[in-house]
Amino acid sequence: METIEMKQLSSKNIVSPKGFTAAGVHCGIKQEKKDLGILVSEVPASVAGVFTTNAVQAAPLKVTKEVVYNVGKMQAIIVNSGNANACTGKQGIADAYEMQALAAEKLGIEPYLVGVASTGVIGEIMKMDPVKKGIEVLAPQRESQSGVDFAQAILTTDTVMKNTSYATIVDGREVIISGTAKGSGMIEPNMATMLGFITTDANIESVELQKALSEITNVTFNAITVDGDTSTNDMVVVMANGLAGNNPLSTAHPDWANFYTALRLVAEDLAKSIARDGEGATKLIEVEVEGSVSDEEARKIAKTVVGSPLVKTAVFGCDANWGRIIAAVGYSGATVNPDKITIKIGGAVMVENGEPISFSEEQLIEILKQPEVKIFVSLGVGEGHGFAWGCDLTYDYVQINASYRS
Repeated sequence: METIEMKQLSSKNIVSPKGFTAAGVHCGIKQEKKDLGILVSEVPASVAGVFTTNAVQAAPLKVTKEVVYNVGKMQAIIVNSGNANACTGKQGIADAYEMQALAAEKLGIEPYLVGVASTGVIGEIMKMDPVKKGIEVLAPQRESQSGVDFAQAILTTDTVMKNTSYATIVDGREVIISGTAKGSGMIEPNMATMLGFITTDANIESVELQKALSEITNVTFNAITVDGDTSTNDMVVVMANGLAGNNPLSTAHPDWANFYTALRLVAEDLAKSIARDGEGATKLIEVEVEGSVSDEEARKIAKTVVGSPLVKTAVFGCDANWGRIIAAVGYSGATVNPDKITIKIGGAVMVENGEPISFSEEQLIEILKQPEVKIFVSLGVGEGHGFAWGCDLTYDYVQINASYRS
């Protein structure tokens, strides 16, 4: 069996890989908190990106897609929170390009090497005066605090920063992959109001990086749900600047598994952090499905279960109502045989081969009180296996979203 060389770094900082700097400031888009950040590579980096499936897409996505898909290199990305610059017409497009140009001028690089990302309220024209002043004072540094400042600047209703880092070995050299993200609401079905930024000093061409990111996104960022809404602004961008000095990575490289696994772990950590920090959430819910006809159907069922409002509210209320789980399995659209379904909550068997099993209410209440609740579903119709992550649905979720614009 192949040995994967991997360690999680305690620093968990977006500037941990060689050659990356960052900054974050308060410029005035929001009243008090940091709202403008920049992430910079010392040299133009290979780049890969995945973007929202919403047909309505914010202006910054147009700019960043051009960099990712047409240029294939990125050296910096400018990010603001507090205003999504979405559904803002021609003015929004102009503002996104102006943010790109201003950031490029600040850094002394070509505009086509700069991506743009925005998050916040939809439908409001960007306040460009504070953005311009903010870009003027941005001073990207390699210090860990600069990475923290960037991570804070991208947050909206998030309650915590979401950071992670792993180190692995490629060609005998240490390669670091780090990530930071934001997101706590509108998380469904393929990413959602989330922004993810991943940096690495690995040497890898953009084409190979894109293939890896697209595959990994399907089992990480696309496997989370908070509330069933899909945003206009989602993106995950990976920048790989090659400064680790390894030979170019590809699937044929002997250390490909090391790199791929580290990238997947970074994405999975960020995805689970977003699900855990769902608006008003008190618990992370993990659903594991096995025995489906395919891995794709397993993920589909898992996401249906974790996305069910009735399942989510039952977990919040510590109610072991497995009927809601099996109902979600049934309407998922996947192939099921009711007589072969087994369901467990936190290891306690609720249903076995379609038959209800008596259980201790007291034991289940204690299981459901935990900050992480695991639901296991076995279908017995194939070899498929998959996961999905989400959170409970609470009173606070309604309160947060009833007054989001205020």
